[in-house]
Amino acid sequence: MIHMHERNDVAPICPHCETEVRQVWFQRIPGVAGKRYMYFCSNCRKVLDVSHRKGFLMG
Repeated sequence: MIHMHERNDVAPICPHCETEVRQVWFQRIPGVAGKRYMYFCSNCRKVLDVSHRKGFLMG
């Protein structure tokens, strides 16, 4: 069994520059359908993730 614990006293580590992530920057990626965002480290500016939020017509 895996136990989940909320921890607000520690910061995650960037997998690229290995510094504590205290701030995540993001940019909206222009597109026709839905909204896409790119999240990146505020220290090294390398991409951490790209997300996709479906638009109304996409379900």
